[in-house]
Amino acid sequence: MKKITASGKTVEEAVKNGLVQLNVSEERVRVLVLEQPSKGLFGILGSKDAKVELELIPDPLEETIGFLQDVFESMDIHVQIDPVKDGKDNVILNLSGPELGILIGRRGQTLDALQFLTNIVANRQSDSHLRIILDAENFRERRRKTLEELSYRLAGRVVKSKKDVVLEPMSPQERKVIHTYLQDHPKVRTYSKGDEPNRRVVITLR
Repeated sequence: MKKITASGKTVEEAVKNGLVQLNVSEERVRVLVLEQPSKGLFGILGSKDAKVELELIPDPLEETIGFLQDVFESMDIHVQIDPVKDGKDNVILNLSGPELGILIGRRGQTLDALQFLTNIVANRQSDSHLRIILDAENFRERRRKTLEELSYRLAGRVVKSKKDVVLEPMSPQERKVIHTYLQDHPKVRTYSKGDEPNRRVVITLR
């Protein structure tokens, strides 16, 4: 973490001078007073300025992007990261590059695992919660459409056969897509059963 020392006639002035050096607001730093100011003899001789240490608190998004860049560098792959704000506390990190298949993994499992880690990094030193969503070449949207089409076909099968359909294990996000898509279906309903990471969606008659 970046640290600097700054001085001024008062502690407040020293802090202000340090903030100017870092070009950040006071909320972005931790302040440690190293030396209190002293007036010296007769208020003139030997007077000392206040000295403070300012430690820059990492911005959660900056720290997350740095973490991802380190991961991609260790994997020896080139990935561009484009952050997009999605509401007050949501950020979508769009990944692009020639080797995204290895990052997405089977049904997005690698991407989900990396997303889980980035959310830990983003929130480990922050009081407010920032939700990071990782996407790669619009994989999330394509996967959502695939799941909705699957839900539609399987709901039809349940209605026709009058037998429950149990889907393969899915992440909480993917199960939510199916629950949401079928929540207003007139003839079927959904619920989840099992324990993570083998929790499954069940489609059954109403």
